[in-house]
Amino acid sequence: MVDDVRKRVAVIGGGIAGLAAAVRLRDLMPAATDIIVYEQGGVLGGKLRTGELGGLPVERGAESFLTSSPDGGESAAVALAKRLGLGPSLVHPAKVPAALSIGGRLTPIPAGTLMGIPADPSALGEVAHASGHDIDEGRPLLAEGADVAVGTLVRARYGAEIVDRLVDPLLGGVYAGRADGLSLEVTAPQLAGAARVEHTLGAAVRAAQRARATNAGRPVFTAVEGGMTRLVAAAAAASGARISLGLPVRDISRTAHGWRLLLGPVATPPGPGFSASATAGRPVPAAQTDDVDAVVLAVPARPAARLLRGLSAEIAEAVAVLDYASVALVGLALPPGTPLPELSGFLVPPSEGTLVKAATFVTRKWPHLASRRPGSGPVIVRASLGRAGEPERLQFGDDVLLERARRELGELIGGELPPPAASWIQRWGGGLPQYAPGHRERVAFARRELPPGLALAGAAFDGVGIPACVASGERAAEDVSKALAG
Repeated sequence: MVDDVRKRVAVIGGGIAGLAAAVRLRDLMPAATDIIVYEQGGVLGGKLRTGELGGLPVERGAESFLTSSPDGGESAAVALAKRLGLGPSLVHPAKVPAALSIGGRLTPIPAGTLMGIPADPSALGEVAHASGHDIDEGRPLLAEGADVAVGTLVRARYGAEIVDRLVDPLLGGVYAGRADGLSLEVTAPQLAGAARVEHTLGAAVRAAQRARATNAGRPVFTAVEGGMTRLVAAAAAASGARISLGLPVRDISRTAHGWRLLLGPVATPPGPGFSASATAGRPVPAAQTDDVDAVVLAVPARPAARLLRGLSAEIAEAVAVLDYASVALVGLALPPGTPLPELSGFLVPPSEGTLVKAATFVTRKWPHLASRRPGSGPVIVRASLGRAGEPERLQFGDDVLLERARRELGELIGGELPPPAASWIQRWGGGLPQYAPGHRERVAFARRELPPGLALAGAAFDGVGIPACVASGERAAEDVSKALAG
């Protein structure tokens, strides 16, 4: 048990990982514990942000989360939503298929794959053909403790076409990255585990699929009716934390009894066209400090590395190597009755060369939205633009990107889309982590070297997706709670 002396815990970062940490801390720590969430931006939630389009709530970030955990139970996100009283508001998508856009045609995504990787490539039909040799070489595909890029493994066993046409678009839909640069251990941990036992890729996929069989019959995805912002607000309220917005944490350092946070904006040089004298005499906000007993660091890799550098250059270096991809989301409210294919949406392989990499037919995929505006409501389409390594393709004004998205969407579905009645664009610069092989090992090293009372949480460390971030935040809260009790 934590002793009776009143403790103070800081959570740096107000995304869902930080908020999940704050809720878990509230559950674990004595009632008198002060929990402070420092978020340098103006709003909580990170990449969970609900907007409005055509009179409907439409996500400007993550639109759903996995219903089940790898072990067959409910995911950490579902458990948190229920803990927050949102169980009755959980909704699921309609049973409408999704497609791949290949060579100007929309082709249903083949069933029975794992992140686009089939157990039997011959079952893919004309979508893609195997050209590799998935033979038993008398040893497991992956050595114990080893990691490999997803694309490297699949190309070696099945050939390039399956990577290019299936694996790349499915991984790209989640990570905006390429299979040749993404860690198998992070993006497909069950498959990585099976690959350390099985001798062929087909056998490894089948083994990973059997492990997931306990989830059969359960909806794959879940959302919160009314929007993900409800999850954010409920977590903030349940944590009982003091929320500090717009006040960055500039530095963290150890004290005799805990940690000292240095707060306040970082001084920046004059911008282009301004001389140093032009900004001379302007008041600089005075730095503030806050002394706390423990810290949960739930921010992206680069700010985390900056804050860790004063504690350990080695830890900071292990964290800083993580790269990110920039993406943009486009929301279009099309006139009622706009015809769309009978799909929930589609994915586009990078080889097609389009800026659009994915599209969701929102009002078809989510029946609870369509029911709010029956008959005469708008047709909502959401498109995702941009891939890792191509930030220059997003460096245009909003009007240009909106029109480009509308034009490409029309070409991809085989008919020009009408001008939208309303639209928006949401940019996520450096928004999606690109987990290179060895990521898990680097994070494990960083965590082993951290001083007690300091924990890491969030997508920078434990994977994208709301359940991964929630579980990461909860684990960090448990770690600092144990440290304070020790």
